[in-house]
Amino acid sequence: MKKIKIKVNNHQLNGVLHDTPAGKKIWNSLPISSRGNIWGDEIYFSINADVKLNNAQEVVNEGDLAYWPPGSAFCIFYGPTPVSVQDEVRPASSVEVFGKVTDDFNVLKKIKRSPNVVIERAES
Repeated sequence: MKKIKIKVNNHQLNGVLHDTPAGKKIWNSLPISSRGNIWGDEIYFSINADVKLNNAQEVVNEGDLAYWPPGSAFCIFYGPTPVSVQDEVRPASSVEVFGKVTDDFNVLKKIKRSPNVVIERAES
């Protein structure tokens, strides 16, 4: 697994990318800097990475990092979205999970609008 730093406004979190084709594509596209969008308890933003759905998931876990093909988007999931049923974490449509936030991601619940997001490689 490759370690990354996730900066969202003034919050910094650590994460890891899985040793999968999607994780490697994301690693090779770092650093990424973008203005994020918020959809329920998800932050997402478009990236320039050609990631394929090799293990498509319609429900993910809190803290998962995933790629959403329709928006070419990097997604950070930290709770339910508007299409979630009960306590599940459901993306708008299938995603490819490629990593996970390893710190307490609940600080992200305080963010209310379009955050600045930077994803970069962490020193091992």
